Amino acid sequence: MTYLRMILLGCCLLLGAAAQAQSKLSGTVVDSVTREPLAFASVFLANTTFGSSTNDQGKFEINRVPNGTYDMVCSYVGYRLSKQSVTVSGSSQQFTLQLTPVGNSLGEVVIKPEPNKPEEYEKFSQMFLGGTTFSNQCRISNPDAIRVFFDEEDKLLRARAKEYLQVDNEALGYRLKYFGLEFSFDPEDGAVSYYGEPVFEEMKPKDEQQQKLWAANRLKAYQGSFMHFLRSVYQGRLRTENFMAQQIKVTVNKRFGQTDSLRQVLLERHPDGSDLTKAEKDSLSLWSRSAPVYATLNQAALPIDSIRRVGPGGKRVFLRFTGELQVAYFGEIPDPQYKRAMSPLGPPRASFPNPRQVSRLRLQRRQAEIQADGSLLNPLDVSVGEYWGFEKIGEFLPFDYQPTAAVKPVLTAPATPPGRNK
Repeated sequence: MTYLRMILLGCCLLLGAAAQAQSKLSGTVVDSVTREPLAFASVFLANTTFGSSTNDQGKFEINRVPNGTYDMVCSYVGYRLSKQSVTVSGSSQQFTLQLTPVGNSLGEVVIKPEPNKPEEYEKFSQMFLGGTTFSNQCRISNPDAIRVFFDEEDKLLRARAKEYLQVDNEALGYRLKYFGLEFSFDPEDGAVSYYGEPVFEEMKPKDEQQQKLWAANRLKAYQGSFMHFLRSVYQGRLRTENFMAQQIKVTVNKRFGQTDSLRQVLLERHPDGSDLTKAEKDSLSLWSRSAPVYATLNQAALPIDSIRRVGPGGKRVFLRFTGELQVAYFGEIPDPQYKRAMSPLGPPRASFPNPRQVSRLRLQRRQAEIQADGSLLNPLDVSVGEYWGFEKIGEFLPFDYQPTAAVKPVLTAPATPPGRNK
């Protein structure tokens, strides 16, 4: 199973009643050495649409910020990216952000990086943007700012942005600036990892029809997404929001190493396979079906309290389960570009709503803390696979996004004991 680790470092935004309280963040951006103000620096709250630029005196204002905890990021050409955690609790706050210059020392030779190899840049673009219908409407508008290279040391395809990578998403109407991008792709197992400090800007629609299309597409991108799932777990509304979670028990095959070694030895002895005996062919067939691990699906829908732990006072919520988690979202058809068959939820004759999208989750630690906005406190704690692994930048929404329409329940038949899974 290939998993995608989308490491989106950023904010925690408290929704619901607390989201009604709004504050102003203001301050000045200065050079850390000279203390001179920096005009036209970018200041934003990561993973949101909240941001501003400094004026000619280096001052900025970010208004109407809901209560919550954010990463405030500041960027300026020729300076190191600055980031600090900010908690908003109903009152206005002022900051002085100090940026450290990255100037070359006297006499230092500047080496211009080699141009990207077309095939490596194409692979990066494909793996970063994704292959969905919405991804096909995304465009990297500053390709010259990206350095793509194959790292011979760890055999990974890597990409970095000198300042930021800009993506224009014509499907959702967002311009995404991805500051501090660090991207890696493992050709051996297909694993993709990327992280940084993204900020969203609303694009201007050409007419009312395009504005309505963007709103509809954003809702489509949200429904069934990983963010939607995490919000549903946080609120205890898994089934109400049309999700079903099932446990996958993963068992290590202790005999795999031995059988795989026997298979390799036999293949080395008979490289062309023409002189294999019937017994040897039977052995190869048997050994080829062996796997390092075996996965067994528990067909029963998990109740909410078996995948969620709520801390004292109900203020902290954690995603917690054993093995792996299979998550089905009902009521929305998969993207036409998704060519894989959905994993089964039970026996072929079992009755489950259609259409559906099926994804997989794996915890990297014992548990992962969920924020009210549908983000993880530490994005490294969870890896996603199958359908969520297929969705990438084309469906990427800011954490302050709120759906414009209520989700209509489609789970009419009870899937769990009454009163346990909301």
